[in-house]
Amino acid sequence: MSPDAQINVLYVDDEVHNLNSFKAGFRRLFNVFTAESAAEGLKVIETEEIHVIITDQRMPVMTGIEFLESIIPKYPDPIRILLTGYADINAVIDAINKGQVYRYIQKPWMDEDLRINIEKAFEIYMLRKENRELTEKLLVANEQLEFLLRQNLLS
Repeated sequence: MSPDAQINVLYVDDEVHNLNSFKAGFRRLFNVFTAESAAEGLKVIETEEIHVIITDQRMPVMTGIEFLESIIPKYPDPIRILLTGYADINAVIDAINKGQVYRYIQKPWMDEDLRINIEKAFEIYMLRKENRELTEKLLVANEQLEFLLRQNLLS
């Protein structure tokens, strides 16, 4: 990862002190966006290119998994991390199956561990983006080759 790459991270948690702690711990390393609810988180995603989404599981109105699942159709690219203070195997299973979660991390988080997971998530984001771009270039090249082949066959 290049040192000048700016990683946009959205952290969604209904507990303001967790948001403040996250921002204080990571604002020098990443471009940090925070939201106190899934609705607020969606507003951020609509206006910013978010690479990594971290969300708390237990929130009022909408759980973290429900939030992640709800954004997949429109915003499939951000890599998702579920952060929770509760060890709930059903939440883990739902996170993986429904929310397409990359990592499940328990609170309280260890700064170094979370930093490494965010950086690894960003690497996956960039690899997927590069893969899509290369696939698009390959499709264009194939179309051009087919066109040239047809021209040669007709002449």
